[in-house]
Amino acid sequence: MSDPRAYSGLDDPDRWVLPAVLAEQAARRPDVCWIETTGGETLSFGQAAADAARVAAYFAALGVGPGDHVALMLPNGLDIVRAWLGLGRLGAVAVLLNTELTGAFLRHPLHDCGAATAVVDASLLAVFDAAAQGAQALRRVLVAGGAGEPAAAPAGAAPQRLAWEGWRDALPHEGPLPRAQDIACVMYTSGTSGPAKGVLMPHAHCYLYGRGTIESIALHGDDRYYIVLPLFHANGLLMQLGATLIAGCAAIVRPRFSATAWLDDVRRHRATVTNCLGALAAFVVAQPPSPLDRDHRLRVVKNAPNAPEHDAVFRERFGVPDVTSGFGMTEVNIPVWGRLGERAPGEAGRVYERYFEVVVADPDTDRPVPPGELGEILVRPRVPFGFMAGYHGRPAQTVEAWRNLWFHTGDAATMTADGRVTFVDRIKDCIRRRGENISATEVEAVIAPLHGVAEVAAFAVPSDIAGGEDEVMLAVVPQPGAGLTEARVAEHALRELPRFAQPRYVALVDALPKTATGKVQRAALRRRGSAGAWDRERH
Repeated sequence: MSDPRAYSGLDDPDRWVLPAVLAEQAARRPDVCWIETTGGETLSFGQAAADAARVAAYFAALGVGPGDHVALMLPNGLDIVRAWLGLGRLGAVAVLLNTELTGAFLRHPLHDCGAATAVVDASLLAVFDAAAQGAQALRRVLVAGGAGEPAAAPAGAAPQRLAWEGWRDALPHEGPLPRAQDIACVMYTSGTSGPAKGVLMPHAHCYLYGRGTIESIALHGDDRYYIVLPLFHANGLLMQLGATLIAGCAAIVRPRFSATAWLDDVRRHRATVTNCLGALAAFVVAQPPSPLDRDHRLRVVKNAPNAPEHDAVFRERFGVPDVTSGFGMTEVNIPVWGRLGERAPGEAGRVYERYFEVVVADPDTDRPVPPGELGEILVRPRVPFGFMAGYHGRPAQTVEAWRNLWFHTGDAATMTADGRVTFVDRIKDCIRRRGENISATEVEAVIAPLHGVAEVAAFAVPSDIAGGEDEVMLAVVPQPGAGLTEARVAEHALRELPRFAQPRYVALVDALPKTATGKVQRAALRRRGSAGAWDRERH
């Protein structure tokens, strides 16, 4: 890549450290705007580096050191960017918490990560405090938002309450930068069974997401990346924002996705590239046509998955020259990328052979299947630390996922002889909705305590939005004489589950289909589908 605005260590894995990238960009182009929010805030490369150094010093003064975990529960905006950059500068570990988590879904990662310090937006404090009760490691909560004053701690709460804005008064941190192999962050991802697992992500792994983006879409210094996905996920934070840092181009950050504002934002901010994940593309293309649909500068939209009907609308109605896709996971980075100039609706793309090996194999034998046959996607890296370092506190599950020295994604796909991958379905009992992976067992654990529930199974059924991934459905066996209704189950779910995990469909059933060993057969439930079930959209 010859663009002089790109990082000089672009292809040197020993220098794959985003804090080092920021230091270089700030030294070369301190006054160039890097981030602008749709609300009007801006941050130059120089300001970002200076703020990160002060944030690092503020954390250090509170006793946070290299390798320590700090939980972040912050919406899209400059606060989460500064906190992430500051922890990276210090060499500490950012534990990125989904801002829509509530109850048990939040309690588990907060307790599991062992963070002594957390930074929480004031609007999320009530939910956070409820989940934090009993988190023995937690010592202090820095409150962001509002006027910057410390919010009152709940009665009897142990954690100290401080103002996040205290970072502004700190002297810049001058310690050493972290190494490529050091852990940069932890992101929790749902699996097939049990609670979500914390993925340990080295700095090189975090960098490689952005490096892949640059190569896949030829990102350069004149581009303007419109980011609507949450920055607590790898797509928004690393594939997009991290890529803009490495390429030296502008990022436009929106607090949260809005289908009605999408085209206006793209036009007003002169965006050239953007990502849509899951159902977001469906929501965009469902907007009524406008005479302004082609009045923009977008040159590429990256959809995952890239449904053929969405590909056609972005190209023909919106006039976007390239629509590409990809496949990846928090654990494995993005080992499959679409390419510019290749129209391949429905495909994820080609194997990123420079940095990954990918095979599609029989899920029982791990032997590759012939080209075009269905199997499980298995991945391993070609570069040190360009992959997860394991699951936090779960060595047995780390080893299980790495059977036969291949990481098992649990995702079904086909692959052609020349490495073109088409994602087909999930082998695991993981529900995919609105860009979120949802553990069926975690949903079940929240519903099971409701009075009147004898048994419950959560599973995926197809969305009625084209390309809209899954909807969550519950099959509930009621206790005899308890008077349980579908509406009561749905009301309980509304109170206890985050929005993305709330079931759309509920069915009361006499029994759950099970194997001879008593395991619920979710495949049989999926085949049954949602016909005749209580539907939240109709009540």
